[in-house]
Amino acid sequence: MDSNPQSFILKFWVETTTASEQEITWHGQITHVPSGARRSLKSTDDLLNFIQPYIEGIGIHFTRERRFWRRAR
Repeated sequence: MDSNPQSFILKFWVETTTASEQEITWHGQITHVPSGARRSLKSTDDLLNFIQPYIEGIGIHFTRERRFWRRAR
């Protein structure tokens, strides 16, 4: 079996969105290192949707339940 490791860089930061600084919004960005492809993140689903094709490309498959819930949203 050939090894084809996949590397990603994740960046996260938090911003306060009100004057009282009680409402916090997080932001993120992911980069696939080998290809340089990059995407902004607003949810953990964004993260999983980005990495899924790369991970499945090396033979690791997401469960059927994960695919169903991703499409149902």
